Amino acid sequence: MANNYKMLAKTMHGMEEILEKELKQMGAINVEKGIRSVSFEGDLGFMYKANLSLRTAIKILKPMKSFFIRSEQDLYNRINRIEWEQYLKVDGTFAIDATVNSKLFNHSHYIALKTKDAIVDRFRDSYGKRPDVDLKHPDLRINIHIHGNQCNVSFDSSGSSLHHRGYRTATNMAPINEVLAAGILLLSGWDGQCDFMDPMCGSGTMAIEAAMIACNIPANINRREFAFEKWQDYDEELFEKIFDSCMKKTREFHFKIRAFDKAPSAVRKALDNVKNANLSNYITVDQQDFFESTKEGEEKLHMVFNPPYGQRLEIDIENFYKHIGDTLKQGYPNTEAWFISSNLEAIKSVGLRPSRKIHLYNGKLDSRLLKFEIYAGSKKAKYNN
Repeated sequence: MANNYKMLAKTMHGMEEILEKELKQMGAINVEKGIRSVSFEGDLGFMYKANLSLRTAIKILKPMKSFFIRSEQDLYNRINRIEWEQYLKVDGTFAIDATVNSKLFNHSHYIALKTKDAIVDRFRDSYGKRPDVDLKHPDLRINIHIHGNQCNVSFDSSGSSLHHRGYRTATNMAPINEVLAAGILLLSGWDGQCDFMDPMCGSGTMAIEAAMIACNIPANINRREFAFEKWQDYDEELFEKIFDSCMKKTREFHFKIRAFDKAPSAVRKALDNVKNANLSNYITVDQQDFFESTKEGEEKLHMVFNPPYGQRLEIDIENFYKHIGDTLKQGYPNTEAWFISSNLEAIKSVGLRPSRKIHLYNGKLDSRLLKFEIYAGSKKAKYNN
């Protein structure tokens, strides 16, 4: 236990409970849910596993220092006192991400510059030279968070956001964020125990994330790099051991995952991304108009999709959403259908009563994740049997 330390997993609004559950299932200790974040404790190997396997985390931060400040000089002095040479070589590179919610300061870019000055001045005073700033691929990415007069200094172990899974090279006009897609699937209760369909698949993200959940494939298995791989204490042998352990927990999937879209360009992109994710054996992608489709077979179907919201595509959005409801009612019995939309007016045109509504954000768009239960026959008949 002595090697455990506190970490912070950042996430999206509405994903906190799912992330908390993921961390507990992975074996994290002292797990505490926050606002768009979950704190937890674990050792170095667990930090590697969290980055590799968590589906609903955006970043994994390792807190280093926390202190109170009353002025920008306070900030400079406290940052300058940190023994940065333990974590960063004089000829290394670093980057700073700053978030500010304080009456003392009102500009995150200024805080990042002040922090940079304090770090480089320490190196220059000790060694006569300084590390360089590299915003894209630094050896050390530093996170500064100021709330009120409290400053938290953390190291970003992930690097680029963990929604950059590594499999998506081709995207459509409005691709859904991979972390959001995974979170939606987990919120919908998807567990890989029946057939799955995304009838408006775009670049294939929802189907790919569904297959990875069904097969228990680590979320970030296709990423090229994590920030911790450049840390001075990086243990490559340990990371490979964690990697192998995670891969041994993958499982076979014995149902079908279907993705289709009426746009040929979307189908081509989805096929490319499915191939990149090494999931061609599990996912079929076809060109098909959902509104002209019907369900295959009588077994239960789990459907999750991200329809147009009417912001980028010029369509009759109310009629479009009415067609969604009609198609579900007429062609998809014994189906649990979920979709997310930010068009709260158009949702009313579906003509079906959702059994659940979950408040989420798709980027900055205030959205709802809706669940519709389509029974075989009428709902009344279901309860009379």
